[in-house]
Amino acid sequence: MKRNNKKFKKRPQNSLNKLSLFQKADGRFKKKCPLSIKNAPIIDYKNIKLLKRYISDTDKLLPSRITSVSQNKQRKLNNEIKKAKILGLL
Repeated sequence: MKRNNKKFKKRPQNSLNKLSLFQKADGRFKKKCPLSIKNAPIIDYKNIKLLKRYISDTDKLLPSRITSVSQNKQRKLNNEIKKAKILGLL
């Protein structure tokens, strides 16, 4: 059965509806992964200077939404940081 009540009609969309806190902004751009560009440094457990850029003060890996690192490189970073911690380099 169809409902013909006025309260079930769709409201017209206006620009204020897009300002919700739980929606992503449309004009937002993604940063490129700094480890996937040309001449990027190699992710290695011996490259301490690079690894220190991606860990916090409490020696935890920073999330990719902050560092804009791709998912694949984030996994490699995680493994290399763990290796460096085990060997006592970090």
